[in-house]
Amino acid sequence: MKRIFALLLIFLLLLPALPTAAAEGEPEVAAEAAVLMEKETGTVLFEQNAHARLEPASVTKVMTILLITEAIESGVLSRSDTVTVSAHAAEMGGSQVYLEEGEQMTVDDLLKATVVSSANDAAVALAEQLAGSESAFVARMNQRAAELGMNDTTFVNCTGLPAEEHLTSAWDIALMSRALIAHDFIKQYTTIWMDSIRDGAFGLANTNKLIRFYDGATGLKTGSTDTALYCLSATAEREGMELIAVVLKAPTSSDRFETAKSLLDFGFANYTLLNVEGELSPIPVTLGTADTVTPVPAEPPRVLVEKLQADGVTWETETAEALEAPVEAGARVGRVRILLDGAVLQTVPLVVPEGVPRLTFGQIFGRVAGLTLTGTAQAPS
Repeated sequence: MKRIFALLLIFLLLLPALPTAAAEGEPEVAAEAAVLMEKETGTVLFEQNAHARLEPASVTKVMTILLITEAIESGVLSRSDTVTVSAHAAEMGGSQVYLEEGEQMTVDDLLKATVVSSANDAAVALAEQLAGSESAFVARMNQRAAELGMNDTTFVNCTGLPAEEHLTSAWDIALMSRALIAHDFIKQYTTIWMDSIRDGAFGLANTNKLIRFYDGATGLKTGSTDTALYCLSATAEREGMELIAVVLKAPTSSDRFETAKSLLDFGFANYTLLNVEGELSPIPVTLGTADTVTPVPAEPPRVLVEKLQADGVTWETETAEALEAPVEAGARVGRVRILLDGAVLQTVPLVVPEGVPRLTFGQIFGRVAGLTLTGTAQAPS
């Protein structure tokens, strides 16, 4: 009997672990507000008090980092630029890397300090470098927020330090986080666990513990103050799908991380970004150097669906019956519709991958002459 029991125990231990109820069911949220968004489509997969206007603390810096990132990619700033620290930047309290007035540091190191260690002094130094003053930079933050549709948001500073009417929402944080992670190079910073500045003399440790402990974590930003409590915008990617989990006003630091993990687990367990493929028939071309052309989707059809629904996704095409040359590359010649159980999820134009020139008079004459000669050769004697 003991031997049977031992064998049964070994068998149970070798069974693959089953998904937890929290991963497949509703996420467990220990926070005032939360949002789970899929990056590529912007689809919100879960929300709780999504538009409640709350203090974001240092999650504010997602917008600060976004503006600096856009300036770097547009060539307005370079990561090698040297910044001279102002008295205003040096006097910032809270999280900091203890910049001194007159100290010089590169944009690269200041950005690293802002992203990894949530340094308020570094964030202000970057803001002043780009806009001339923190107040001018904050005006740009609010302008960019309006452009992104962040209707719940008012920024008063670039750090997230407590200030009257410095408010946003979980929904808006997801929007600006989505805009930030669209810039792949920022993940060179957001995925750092430990690093240093000042030629290795000052160590940095990421305030986002998910970077080390959550599979697929890509960022993004933590925040906490006495009034905002514990906040987080967490991003992670698995199997080609990236999710954004926003948590606002969690009672403890542990609560914000556990809530973010529950949100991300829920998303990865239940949803997938599906690459949809199907057959495309060639379209006849008259008077062209090619007799047919096979269209292609203008962009790869990808749809977000629940995993249990993936087998129900189909596609159907509508194309021109025939084309007359010349046909330009990129010309729209139809569409493909992606359907789930008959309902349209996405419509993608079908385009011509390569142009088809029109036959010249000489080419037409040559073809006719060739057909005539072929016909003569095959005529019975």
